[in-house]
Amino acid sequence: MICVLLVASGAAWEPRVVSLLADAPGIVLLKRCVDVDDLMAAATTGQADAAVVALDAPGLDGGAVDHLRRHGVRPVAVAAAGDDDAAARVRATRTGVAALVTEDRLADLPDVLVAATVPAGQDGGQDGGQHDGEHGGATGGAGTDAGPGPWQEAPGEVVPSAPGRVIAVWGPRGAPGRTLVATTLAAELAHRGVRTMLVDADPWGGSVAQVLGVMDEVSGLLAAARLATTGELAERIATVQRAVAPGLTVVTGLPRADRWTEVRPGALEHLLEVGRGQAVVVVDCGSDLVDDSGPALPGGRPGRSRMTTGVLETADEVLVVGTADPVGLSRLARGLVDLREVVAGAPVRVVVNRMRPSLGWTEGEVATMVEGFSRLLGLHFVPDDGPGVDRALVAGRSLRESGEEAVVRAVAALVDAMAPRTAPVRSTRGARLRRRTAGGGRRR
Repeated sequence: MICVLLVASGAAWEPRVVSLLADAPGIVLLKRCVDVDDLMAAATTGQADAAVVALDAPGLDGGAVDHLRRHGVRPVAVAAAGDDDAAARVRATRTGVAALVTEDRLADLPDVLVAATVPAGQDGGQDGGQHDGEHGGATGGAGTDAGPGPWQEAPGEVVPSAPGRVIAVWGPRGAPGRTLVATTLAAELAHRGVRTMLVDADPWGGSVAQVLGVMDEVSGLLAAARLATTGELAERIATVQRAVAPGLTVVTGLPRADRWTEVRPGALEHLLEVGRGQAVVVVDCGSDLVDDSGPALPGGRPGRSRMTTGVLETADEVLVVGTADPVGLSRLARGLVDLREVVAGAPVRVVVNRMRPSLGWTEGEVATMVEGFSRLLGLHFVPDDGPGVDRALVAGRSLRESGEEAVVRAVAALVDAMAPRTAPVRSTRGARLRRRTAGGGRRR
């Protein structure tokens, strides 16, 4: 049962929404709120699962949206008839609202509410059956890799169709290798002719620029945040990116950890929304999902972790990175459980990094440990290659540029699974990444 709050602010569509919710099985209209303040008060009771809010409702801002999410209420915005769809989505993302329905498509509202409130991996009534059909009993055949994506083939190149795709690279604390995976993934996509934008969104201070040897005194992320505030980001997004390879640009991260406060709520989500309109966006995230230390910010403003949860809520796909040692796998297991509360619908893949024979575990044994904690679109292994990573880091180049094969070949196989229509890089040497999908895959 999904309990819904409604704030229409006098919009003409309110009676129709009330009727739709009354007729929708499994949905109950809990309260018709007078305004956003009344909505936030109702959310604190803990009885509601979702809120349908007029996009132009007075008081609907990033702080209000974060208040709703802190109390377990997922917002769905309704844009008025006549509003430009692109402009409405920009306004929604600026406030942190990921789900948007236009007035002329109100019939979709019940389905959107279900998709917004069902935790990832528990949506058997919606797309779970489709996933079971694709992956159940799979043994690595071509059908297991097919799925929604922005990939289309064209003579001489492979480019993302519009809109693009946001891929969040996340992992728990302990330096599991998020930046390594994110930079190598972005470089591999660009190598295949896919226009790619790599965003450093670590709220504790980014390292992508240092890893790729980008000497830039101006933070691309802070510049994007300022442009988002003034409404100029869509027109000037090229100015916040640095080209590092053909088809690959980087939005550099925070120069210092204390400057995260300059990224206003909704600004990062707005950047990702604009970016996905022209490229595949790979985001290097932070680790924390909850702010558990430090004083509360004035005015109830969301804390540092909001940058990370905002990316995960916006992402079309999430890569969770963990290490293959006992400590790393324990953190990975806890992280997958915590992630369920943030990711509502986006498919999740796990990358087990630094897999090495000295641990004494087979891939099948590691898969058994990991797959029980969450429903995964795929489980992937990346081998340990300390010397190769060190050489690339000292040179300030991606692993693909530096010619280090072990990790590159593993990530290339990951891209084969994520984007099967892109041309794979074929080689017979080096370490291989073996992909496993939930419910299938022979273990050795």
